[in-house]
Amino acid sequence: MSETGALDAGRLSAALSGRYAAIEVVASTGSTNADLREATAKGAEDRTVLIAEEQTAGVGRRARHWSSPKGSGLYVSVLLRPGGVPFANLGSLSVVAGLAVREIAEGLGVDAVLKWPNDVLAGPDRAKCAGILAEAVAGDETTVILGVGLNVLPLGESVPAGPGGLPATSLAEQGATETDRAEIAVRLLTAFDELERRWRLAGGSLAEAGLLGDYRRYCATLGQDVEVQLPDGSALTGRAADIDPAGQLQVDVPGGERYTVFAGDVVHVRPAKA
Repeated sequence: MSETGALDAGRLSAALSGRYAAIEVVASTGSTNADLREATAKGAEDRTVLIAEEQTAGVGRRARHWSSPKGSGLYVSVLLRPGGVPFANLGSLSVVAGLAVREIAEGLGVDAVLKWPNDVLAGPDRAKCAGILAEAVAGDETTVILGVGLNVLPLGESVPAGPGGLPATSLAEQGATETDRAEIAVRLLTAFDELERRWRLAGGSLAEAGLLGDYRRYCATLGQDVEVQLPDGSALTGRAADIDPAGQLQVDVPGGERYTVFAGDVVHVRPAKA
């Protein structure tokens, strides 16, 4: 098992040559997603990557805090301008990123599954090791900022459970065969590059890209009785039945109706109370 040190943009750029337009590493920032949103207005290119050693204001879905301790994880954002992909399909980039994280976790010997809409869970206790956030840029329906927070090294007891009560874990804590963050960054960005290109060529359709079946296979949410909490305080309870080609959850409720639940409309998805 390799020891981990500071991330180096030169090493990453060399290893990922031809895959990304630019790769920058910063020691500390508030949020890599926020920084790339600002860079969009300045003409940053498609496939610009920003990685931080530490985030002081990292966020997940619905502006929730994402703990980003210095030197313990990968906090990476990618600016994407997938021309030709309909706006309605841009949200499925979270599915693409989730599949990339799960793939590299498996390659490191870590048992990982996906929790709809944007979490990667690891280990027998299904603790959260990664979170994903895809954000459309206001006023620009052709650009998405895709952020991934992946816990690599042990987090320590100071990191609280996430929203919904999910405990946090890391690749190292789940027995990963490699903990060098630079190596893991290369693996992650390589896997994402390959999957995103398939997705882009398919116009953002998970089915046509051949990714929908994989997501269904690895999504632990499917088949569960769930309670979907909505922003207005109401809840939808039923069986998580399927994922549609745009990456949205389909829930069968008592009475035989099927509802499509959009990721942006969800506060929490939890196992239904017995």
